[in-house]
Amino acid sequence: MLALGCDHGGYELKQEIKKYLDEKGIAYLDFGCDSTEAVDYPVYAKKVARSILSGECEKGILICGTGIGISITANKFKGIRAALCTDCFCAEATRLHNDANVLALGGRVVGPGLAQKIVDTFLNTPFSGEERHRNRIDQMETE
Repeated sequence: MLALGCDHGGYELKQEIKKYLDEKGIAYLDFGCDSTEAVDYPVYAKKVARSILSGECEKGILICGTGIGISITANKFKGIRAALCTDCFCAEATRLHNDANVLALGGRVVGPGLAQKIVDTFLNTPFSGEERHRNRIDQMETE
């Protein structure tokens, strides 16, 4: 199960991503927001992060205007590795090397066509499992 969340700046792109996921038959839970009316992005980042940490969802996609604030908030949670991606190379690399479990996008930065390709890359690229990458992830998770 995939968790989706956005603020008002990411609402329209989230709607496009939902259409794409529906077409592909990919199950998701939408944690909001539900319009372009101004809201606070931390609320939605926290909902998505908690759904992943609880095991309700496996991965997440978060969208705000730039993707920056919402990814910073998600990364406050131990066990969440949110990566802001603006292209497919970054999406592939963050899955292969960082085992990122949350994709962050900027609704005012990335258009729907590119966003679909980034989402597809993120969801279909496995973690490499290489020891050097596992060691680095372990270092991220410790204080």
